[in-house]
Parts: sequence; structure tokens; C-alpha cells
Amino acid sequence: MREYCKAKTAKESGAVDAAEQNIAPMVLDRPVVVEGKYDKIKLSSIISSTVITTEGFAIFNSREKLALIRRLAEKNGIIVLTDSDGAGGVIRSHITSALPRDKVTHLYIPRIKGKERRKTSPSKEGMLGVEGIEADKLRKLLAPFAVGTAQPAKAGKKPVTKADFYADGLSGVGGAAEMRDALAARFSLPPGMTPNALLCAINVIATRDEYAAAVAAIKSEKKENVKSENQI
Repeated sequence: MREYCKAKTAKESGAVDAAEQNIAPMVLDRPVVVEGKYDKIKLSSIISSTVITTEGFAIFNSREKLALIRRLAEKNGIIVLTDSDGAGGVIRSHITSALPRDKVTHLYIPRIKGKERRKTSPSKEGMLGVEGIEADKLRKLLAPFAVGTAQPAKAGKKPVTKADFYADGLSGVGGAAEMRDALAARFSLPPGMTPNALLCAINVIATRDEYAAAVAAIKSEKKENVKSENQI
């Protein structure tokens, strides 16, 4: 869980042609899975919804990311939008094999020969990836899943932070790993997640209030367990 949790930099955002059109981003009814960070940057200027990257073939070795995708797919499913080449097909198959079939919607970009502006040479098959497709084409492809357009963020809506994790005993203190496993279980995530990986996942699938409630419940259970042990 690395690139898909990162925000766009100003430099990267400036490279996205869709943003220059000043069209309000669409809000989709489900998350989208793409291959790389530049695909995510491109989509993030078109939609205001969760976009997860597989980091190419790295998803084959990331149980954390697959678990997060499964969790995100529980409500309305997910959209898989990988490149229309051999590698993209392999990644699609891997994701499909890990989720119920009715939870996966496959969308395909057109096979267009060319090279993305940031690259010095075309891909192995010489086709444009998601990042190289015109914004209008991507918008039309995703439009059937739109439920509205993005609205200004509500004041006071804050993400869970590393400072919160430390204050709540989820990192940097004794017993933090146990606390993380308990929190992960509350949100149907796998045990053994690193602080950064779990933090990113929580900010994708839960609100700050839901996080706080889960932490409070875990601490309450721990107190009850200690009390029971002392009475034995």
C-alpha cells in the first residue's frame, strides 16, 4: 500500500489535460482500480471517487491491497480499468479471481497506438495506457456509473492522521501491533498491516467517527478482559 495513498503534487496535476477543461469531477457509485499512479492522477481530475492503484504487478504480492479492494467492493462492487494490453489483462484476471464475479465491472479503454507525453518511448505493445487516453473518452466510459458531481468538502471533515494513531496506541508504543490487528479486524482487513498501510486503508473505507468508535470499542474490550483476568 504505497502509491495509491499518495496525493497528487502540483507538478503532476499540471500534466493532466482534463483539469484544464474546468469540468466538475463526477462522483461514481463505486471505486475504480487502475494500474499506476499516473493513471490515478488522470482519473482524479475526472472523477471525485476512490481510485486504487495496483502498482502494476505489485498487487500479486500485496495481500493488504487485495483485502482493501475486497472491502471496497462489498457495497456496490468495483470498476477495473487497466490498460488494454497483455499486462493489463493479466492484472484484470488476478483481481477477478480474488473477488465475487458480481462485484467486478470491467471497463476497457480503446486500443490506440501512441506514446504518453511523459515517456521517451512507447509501451511494449505501442498502445496508450489509461493516462494517455483523452479525458472526454474516459468521462464517457465512466458516466454510466456517475451519481452526481463533486461538491466542496464539508468544513471539519478531517482524515485520521499518524498523530491519531500514536495517541490511540496504534503506533510507536508497546502493544501497537496488537491494537492494529484489532482495528483491522473491525474493518475486515488482514492482520499484520504496517501503520502506514492501515492508516491509508482506514481513510479510504471509514470516516473519522467510525475510526474513533472502533478504537473506543477495542479499548473498552481490553479493559474488560483485564478486569476479568484480575478477578480469576
